Amino acid sequence: MLTTTDPRTIFGLPPPSSPRLALRSSAPAGRPGSGRGRALLDGGWWPRSADPVAELPGLLLALQAHGPPDDHRPITHVMLREADWDDHPRRLLVNGPDDTREVRLSWFDHLPAGLLTAIYADGRRIDLLTVPAATGHAAAQAALEAAADPADHLPAPDLLAALTVPADPWDGPAAGRPQTPRSQDARLREPSRSR
Repeated sequence: MLTTTDPRTIFGLPPPSSPRLALRSSAPAGRPGSGRGRALLDGGWWPRSADPVAELPGLLLALQAHGPPDDHRPITHVMLREADWDDHPRRLLVNGPDDTREVRLSWFDHLPAGLLTAIYADGRRIDLLTVPAATGHAAAQAALEAAADPADHLPAPDLLAALTVPADPWDGPAAGRPQTPRSQDARLREPSRSR
């Protein structure tokens, strides 16, 4: 097992065809650090696994491509919550279309659940909700939409709490399922099914 002091650089795998990513339309690829009126999240991402070496290169390339065409400043640092991922490399080589770059990865146990922060070379940052890979399609899509909604100002842990699946997936709110912070919002609840 790697520790947070492990200095190894891990070579990234070829990126997935397209990351499952939703970004706020009002958020250019990153905004200056937190300030008054800054939304809590700039969007959401739904990786296919909890393997950062397999998942992060595609995300980082997609975020870079999302920015203005004349902006070639790369993402140089990513901050992640330790418990959200299976492995914890300290550096990752990302093979882009124009270059290969090394990205520093920092792992924290105190970051909010589901939060990923990418920092560009010029100091801009982008904060993303990271939806767990095992989340069902409908719930993940709803969480991505909520994270990218400019009117939504919930932090990542509250959005993740809305994804909680009951022990019996056939149980709904009427059967005693705990209500979530956004239980009144049908976008984040799985539709209840009749038996």
